[in-house]
Amino acid sequence: MATPKAQTAAPRAWQRMLSGRRLNLLDPSPLDIEIEDIAHGLARVARWNGQTRGTHAFSVAQHCALVCGIAGHLRPNWQPRWRLAALLHDAPEYVVGDLISPFKAAVGIDYKTFELRLLSAIHVRFGLPPQLPEEVTQLIKRADRCAAYFEATQLAGFAPEESRKFFGVPRGVPEITLTPLAPVEAQAAFSDLHAELMKAAGF
Repeated sequence: MATPKAQTAAPRAWQRMLSGRRLNLLDPSPLDIEIEDIAHGLARVARWNGQTRGTHAFSVAQHCALVCGIAGHLRPNWQPRWRLAALLHDAPEYVVGDLISPFKAAVGIDYKTFELRLLSAIHVRFGLPPQLPEEVTQLIKRADRCAAYFEATQLAGFAPEESRKFFGVPRGVPEITLTPLAPVEAQAAFSDLHAELMKAAGF
């Protein structure tokens, strides 16, 4: 007896983007990655699972721009290409969403491997090495923790001492006041900053 086709066909492993690209989620190609899709998606993914104050969610697009700005403040003479890497540090979330860290830990290493594979393809698409130099990665992580501190205390309901416990003290960074943007504004700001850094890096 023949097995129905629906039971033998391999499950769909790609996602169709608004650009028309079909991104293979298991084996992402840099050729199928467009900044318009990234900016659109990240501007509509909420940080902190949406548990933030304000009329709008604080988007991953806005978070990425914040991390980029903090990294540039920590290293004023940092190469534009590394600031670009900071802007793109959470770019895979335009596909996988923004899982909070405790849940990522519960999901396990397979999730992290998937995320890093997509990030490597994004790096290649925009002229960066698949894996960043360790010192670049560490500075981006430092800027990311600083951003998380400000977001947690100003938007996510954390007390300052609680934020310091989880994210550390944002040393060397001036006080930053955060205002969540509407998705269309966050998308435009992310896209503009990406274009500026691509030009500055000579890509």
